[in-house]
Amino acid sequence: MDLTVVHGDITEQVVDAVVNAANRAMRGGGGVDGAIHAAGGPAVLEDCVRRFPDGLATGEAGWTTAGAMAARWVIHVVGPNFRAGETDRGLLTSCYRRALEVADELGARTVAFPLVSAGIYGWPKDDAVAAAVETLRTTPTEVSEARLVAYDRATHDVIAAALGG
Repeated sequence: MDLTVVHGDITEQVVDAVVNAANRAMRGGGGVDGAIHAAGGPAVLEDCVRRFPDGLATGEAGWTTAGAMAARWVIHVVGPNFRAGETDRGLLTSCYRRALEVADELGARTVAFPLVSAGIYGWPKDDAVAAAVETLRTTPTEVSEARLVAYDRATHDVIAAALGG
């Protein structure tokens, strides 16, 4: 699998699936979650309500339509909230592993990922990057391209360094 980093807006990525850093309720929120719901339009929320009436557990993944975005699907993952005491790294790595499993089930070959839990949930950025890169590099998958999308230049540079470039 080709693992790359791009500086940009995840909602504008032309890929089969974009990964959303969602909350357990699966009803939209701030950050990446809010941006994906805004860009995808009401179809994303409608599909979340229908497919996840009771939300989604931390570390898990599920999919919906991508609505108005270029992608076909949104793969929603619920990352651990470090600030709220959810510090089990296994929950964080599970988000990436489960997202790849869902991508494989859907037949998605190109997937754009945010840096899960590193925003408002407060996971230390260096470890969030390491968890993403390690898990994406070692998880068996049919995905041919995984793209880590960094909204800001500083995060892009940290990811690029972790990728060896």
